[in-house]
This record gives sequence, C-alpha cells and structure tokens, in this order.
Amino acid sequence: MDTTISASGPSTRRSARLVSWRWATPEAQAILATRDLASILKYYRRVHGSSQSQMGELLGYDKTYVSALELGKRHLSDVGSLRHVADRLALPGHVLGVTDPADSDHRAMLQFGTSTVRLAEVARQCGRAAEAVAELWPLVARLEARARDGSTERDVLRLLAHARLSLGTALGNVLPEERLATAAHWTAKSLDVVRALDDTALTTTALRMHGNELRKAGLLGAAVDRLTQAASTASGADERAAVLPLLARAAGALGDAALFDHTVREAHRLLDMVEHTSLVNPSALYEIRLRGLISTGRIHDAIRHAESATPTPTIAVAPQWRVIELITTGRVRLLVGDSHGANQLLGTAVGEARAQRLPHQLQRVQRITADRLPDTNDAARQALAQLRTEIAA
Repeated sequence: MDTTISASGPSTRRSARLVSWRWATPEAQAILATRDLASILKYYRRVHGSSQSQMGELLGYDKTYVSALELGKRHLSDVGSLRHVADRLALPGHVLGVTDPADSDHRAMLQFGTSTVRLAEVARQCGRAAEAVAELWPLVARLEARARDGSTERDVLRLLAHARLSLGTALGNVLPEERLATAAHWTAKSLDVVRALDDTALTTTALRMHGNELRKAGLLGAAVDRLTQAASTASGADERAAVLPLLARAAGALGDAALFDHTVREAHRLLDMVEHTSLVNPSALYEIRLRGLISTGRIHDAIRHAESATPTPTIAVAPQWRVIELITTGRVRLLVGDSHGANQLLGTAVGEARAQRLPHQLQRVQRITADRLPDTNDAARQALAQLRTEIAA
C-alpha cells in the first residue's frame, strides 16, 4: 500500500483519515469557521508537526510560497487553486469559499442521513428492527466511504457516529446470540468517532449503547465497565436515568448483587424526576429487577417480586420489551412449578418473537424450556430455524 504523501498523486487513506479526525475537534471547527487560509495552514502544520517545506510538498508549492500564504502576503482567489488546497487538506470546499454541485449534494446527504437515522430508530422501537438495518446499512457504507476518502467534517462524523450506533443496536435485535458480537462491533466503531468530537452527551450515549450490546454478546465485565463510564459522564438526571436500567441488567447478568441492588434503587428514585421512556418506566424496571434477582441467585425474592402487582405502563411499551417480560415472567412461573402458566406465557413469547424477528429471545426460551416444556421448546426451535434461514438469505 502506498503510504507517501505526494503533491501529484492521490492522498493515502491513512493520511486522509488522520486529517479528517483533526478537522473534527472543537479547536479545528473554530479555525475553519474563520475561513482564513493562513490560520488553517498554520493549524494543519501544528497538529501534524510538519514544516513549511513539508506543507509545500503536500500542496505542490515551494516553501517560500507557503510562508507568504501563512503571513497573508499572498492570497489564493481562483476557484481551481482553492479547490486544490481543499482537496489536499481534506476540507469541504465551502470552507475556502468554493461552492459547487458537490457541496449541495453534501448538504442533501446530511439531511437525508439524519432523517434515515431518526426513522430507523422509530422502526426499531416499534418492533421492526430488520427494516431499520436495511435502511441504515447503505447509509453507513456511504458515510464510511467519505471518511476513507478524507472528505469529512464534524457534522458528517457526528452523523456517522449516530448511524453506527443505530445500526449496531438494530443488529442487536435481529441477530442470534452467536453473532451478537457483530452488533457490539458496530457500536464500538462509533466510539472511534465520538472521541474525536469531544461531545459529552454523545459520548454518554455511545458508551450506553455499546455497553448494552456488549452485555447481549456475553462480554459482561466490559459491559459493566462501559455502562459505569456512561453513568459517570451523564450530565443530568435524564441521561443518567437512561443508563441505569442497562447497568442494572449488566450487573445482574454478571452476578454482582451489590451493584445491581444499588443501581436499581437509584433508577427507581429517578423515575419521579424524569420523563418516562420505553426503558425508563416502572414496567421495564419491574422486569429488570425480576431477571436480576434470578441471575444473582435470589430465587425466592424473585418469586415474591413476581407475585406483586405488575406496574401499570405509563407509556406505550416497545414490542420487544413485551417479549422480554413474557419470557422472564414465564421463567419465574417455572421456578414455582406452574408449568401451565409458564407454557402460556412462553408460547405467546415465541409467537411474538417470531413475528418481530428476535432470534436471541427465542434462544432464551429454548434454554428456559429445555427438558421442562418440550412442545414450547420445539416451537421455539422451529421459529429460530426459520429466522436463521431468513438471516442467511
């Protein structure tokens, strides 16, 4: 692979990616906003530790001419020269006053991409995660191609981070357990971009979503670590409340009873202080506590919790959460010896998980019903086989 920087040849991918990340920082954005070529050239040289001679080699100018540009003694005014500099420094043309159809396409792509991510999130939360994946995949591919070419800026990188997070989360719904590491991979890739943006709120969101996918992939220690970081970076009650239920689920799965109990208590305390969402509401916390008590070995406490009144939903619960609650409650029914009640709950869960294309929920049913409810286990096995065929296609 060619790793040289040449004035006449194309920019290398490694160099372009480094430049892209540099332009995404808040300091770079402030300098770019001035549209002052002298300041931009000086900043570029400073962050890359390059000399005026090296800058000249990159741009195809001699050292004296670069010096004159930085001192403001010479100016570039023709469109061709400005576009050349923008291309070599991996800048969007409009920063240097160059506007053309490509710039209009760029703005349209941002608007389209933002809408795509938003609609994909709605689809996923409504139980149509497969549709979300189909919409997000080409968008992510297009944004990553721009990043590799070095023609990115802060708003593109921000969109790329959100798109990667949404894609990873949607994949976390539609992939079977043995492939959930793929979902965690995509949410992890968002962190590469997020770190360059220096945005606390986005960092919290990325850590939260990545931590949850790590939990689903079975990487429980890493999941707790990421979610603990997300809770610590949360800037307000709403952000922290969004993290705590996921941290409680991870702590319970890890078997850390102390962390689980502490997190559940705080999550309940925040319920009266924040707006309820599909995750932050009494019904979701009911299921999280139930599963966590089982995971931490407190079966009798779980049974007592299940026998208490189920909270009335304060908002419309996402369809996949209905499946999750059915499975967890069915598991408790089996623990108390109520095979009939468990069979009804888990049978309903199988049908809904098949309709929503949730393979790893079907795998949960298989584990719970093994040697206990053969008919339900067989139904889950057949439904999972059908989904595997669809996934393979």
